[in-house]
Amino acid sequence: TLCGRAPQEPCFFSSVPPQPVPPLTQTLQGYLKALEPLLPPEELSHTRRMVQEFGRPGGLGPHLQEGLEKRARRTKNWISDWWVQWAYLESRQPLAVHSNPAISLPRRDFNDWRSQLVFASKLIAAVLDFKAKIGQLPVEYMRGKPLCMELYPLLFSSCRIPGPKHDYVAHHGNARRSPTHITVVRNYQFFQLEVYNSDGSRMTESQIRGQLLRIRSQSWKTDKEPMGILTSEHRHTWGEAYNRLLRDKLNQESVRMIETGLFSLCLDSPVLRISDEKYASRKAAQVLHGGGTFSNSGNRWFDKTLQFVVGEDGSWGLLYEQATAEGPPITNLLHHILEYCEKPDPKKAPLVPLPMPKKLYFHIDLDIKRDIEQAKQNLDILINDLDVNVFNFKRFGKELPKKHNLSPNSFIQVALQLAYYRSVSGQQRLSFKREAKLQLFREAVDAYSDLTDQALKGHGIDHHLLGLKLQAIEEGLSIPKIFMDTAYGLATHWKLRTGQVPTNTDSVMCFGPLVPDGYAVCYNPQADHFHFSVTAFNCCEETNAETLARTLKNTLCDLQELLQPTV
Repeated sequence: TLCGRAPQEPCFFSSVPPQPVPPLTQTLQGYLKALEPLLPPEELSHTRRMVQEFGRPGGLGPHLQEGLEKRARRTKNWISDWWVQWAYLESRQPLAVHSNPAISLPRRDFNDWRSQLVFASKLIAAVLDFKAKIGQLPVEYMRGKPLCMELYPLLFSSCRIPGPKHDYVAHHGNARRSPTHITVVRNYQFFQLEVYNSDGSRMTESQIRGQLLRIRSQSWKTDKEPMGILTSEHRHTWGEAYNRLLRDKLNQESVRMIETGLFSLCLDSPVLRISDEKYASRKAAQVLHGGGTFSNSGNRWFDKTLQFVVGEDGSWGLLYEQATAEGPPITNLLHHILEYCEKPDPKKAPLVPLPMPKKLYFHIDLDIKRDIEQAKQNLDILINDLDVNVFNFKRFGKELPKKHNLSPNSFIQVALQLAYYRSVSGQQRLSFKREAKLQLFREAVDAYSDLTDQALKGHGIDHHLLGLKLQAIEEGLSIPKIFMDTAYGLATHWKLRTGQVPTNTDSVMCFGPLVPDGYAVCYNPQADHFHFSVTAFNCCEETNAETLARTLKNTLCDLQELLQPTV
């Protein structure tokens, strides 16, 4: 967590200490402790013997540990490139829903295309302003620990490229002539929009707005094929289609423009509005996947690191690709955009004629047409399978746990665990006395805070265990028994995927569950309320987003009663 990516991209903030390799005994003990609530006694005894065998002096564990320690001496962060490769680039699941997080922001006060373009031009100017300030950003801290800042420059002009066995990320921002354009997509049609003047200065908002008007006039609804839909496919399928697509020179040039662009802007048609409650969920789903092939899904290029979405109905947000972008840089970028949007446009537009934005064309043969049709079917199936439930919990916010000396993040995480347990077991209340319950709750919250501190110090058990497994593979050894054990499979089957957006605005993050029988829950803690999004797959009978959302609301009310009894 502390420091960025692969060794060839050195961290330029030396305040971040190198990633340590935790002591082997500590990790193995932590692993067994984590398994206690998951396994029946006889299985736990079997796993305990296996772990002891792995960790004994002179055994396989210490040998692999030594390999990791050697690796750590050679690089600033021994796990980061392995982690990105294993957690993201080797995954063959579609990026849409399964991987890319979406952030839906409070609806802007407009409902027509002219205002959409005014806001979109301000948004582009804000992002360019953030990019210009990257070198001056102060180092961030979390619980007193410095966070690595090296991801910031990589956010721009980067794109994930599909491959047969694994993907890779192409970074074009540090090329000799770094790109000066963004990609704008409307009605499934892509445009290359230059955003810098010939003297290198950034275009003003009114210049950008004029160019967006030209794009609008060139992108009326036509029978254009939604090329972007291809990027929503299973990675192997998209990889094969990508190679077919790039055989043609025109396609090659168009794809290259999308991949090298600083970022993408998706100008969406309005989201269907039913009720305010349903609208919040629909808005988040719209940013996440585009709402389906008959809606705005053809306006996405899911491989792109940064995509901003602006709807004609005032809905807007950001979709990002996780192999390059992650929480802290995205949060800071959004914070900058929101601050910038409050300011009036400072510059007058210079009276220079601008070249027409360049429309990107594709040559579509029968094979590509078939690929698109298949991708459309698959994406609609995936979208229909995903249940999204977004709600605002208004009874209290993060001030309540703070008042009782509890970490708000740990408070919510324990509430999620309890709500999940209740929705799975059907048991709503435990029959303990209040004092005993309060004591147990405090212990649980403190335990979660301790785990967070361990992770921030680089002592998280999951990364260390993964490192030991990958070290064995790197040495050409067979995978150690400890990782073939059913317990390890169970421990790494993440049924609850969670994420926090710690922004000071009413935004909500949203993504799909990691496993078919799991949930994803994102939360944004504000002083007097919490924003939540809960997702689950409809095809799984054991999970239901609405049920978990309802149980979570009840659980939070019970915890409020526990901390502040009304009688």
